[in-house]
Amino acid sequence: MARTNITIKNIALELGISASTVSRALNDHPRIGIKTKERVRELAKKLHYVPNPAAKLLKNNKTLKIGVLLPFLKEEFFSMAISAIEDAVLPHNYHVMVSQSRDSIEREKKMIDAFISTRIDGLIASVSAETNHYGHFKLLEEYGIPVVFFDRVPRNFEANKVHSSVTKGTSDAIQFLVNKGIKKIALINGPGNLDASDQRLNGYLETIAKFGLPTSQKYIKSSNLTREDTTKGTIELCELTDRPEAILTFNDYVALDAMAACRQKGIIPNKDILFVSFANLPFTSLLENPPMASVEQFPSEMGAKAAELLLKRMQSDETMPYEEITLDTELRIH
Repeated sequence: MARTNITIKNIALELGISASTVSRALNDHPRIGIKTKERVRELAKKLHYVPNPAAKLLKNNKTLKIGVLLPFLKEEFFSMAISAIEDAVLPHNYHVMVSQSRDSIEREKKMIDAFISTRIDGLIASVSAETNHYGHFKLLEEYGIPVVFFDRVPRNFEANKVHSSVTKGTSDAIQFLVNKGIKKIALINGPGNLDASDQRLNGYLETIAKFGLPTSQKYIKSSNLTREDTTKGTIELCELTDRPEAILTFNDYVALDAMAACRQKGIIPNKDILFVSFANLPFTSLLENPPMASVEQFPSEMGAKAAELLLKRMQSDETMPYEEITLDTELRIH
């Protein structure tokens, strides 16, 4: 992807002043008049000028830095994806810089500003639970920095995306429960602004209808992915007169929080209420009572594919159409 590098010389040439005057104006030098400073700053903002803290770029205007922005490093899913990303870009001499949004859109915006200032060559991102617009990501492309989204990809927004077939995974999970004779199935979904939540809900509603199972809005809960919100939704399900026989959760972490909430109500997980989730993370194999099954989403493969797609974008000088890669899922029974 072609990259536009605006320098002090560009600003000086357009304003008809010297590069040293532009430099002093940007650094608020007392010998530069207020009107000149304002003209310089306005044009710098218009041209998306970013000061280079290292004072010079590497050969071919590349810094060989790739940014990775994700919700939480503590989540095993994302740490597995990061390892795969590093393995994919290291042979190309790229260094990976990782930041966390901690599921905050405001923090996400600040991290992007920091990445722009650092002059990364490309970004791989998984959006926060709060993200409902994507202008801050579009800003990166205005600077000539390609972006690839993975796992939590934007909804109704054209972009490079790598994600799993969540709708199919949801259908497989419900089919598993139906085969066990379960009819009353609830869903604890993620935030409504996430595309992954839409896919889970669509897969849930389509499969429930396919098997003619009873459902209602009371069986569908949304969580902002915090323990508190998941606990609240789970307790509401547990207190229903027509309590669900099984709960499908957004991921393994939500499943664990929901199972803990069941115990608070004296309900035994996977006996009184069955649990099926997403991600199939390795740590669940160490649990005495993990979810009965989990949809494998292959985070390592997803990270590798996202890195490969980003490398292709960074190595091209041509404008390329956006690509979307959908990986298959696989239900793993524990």
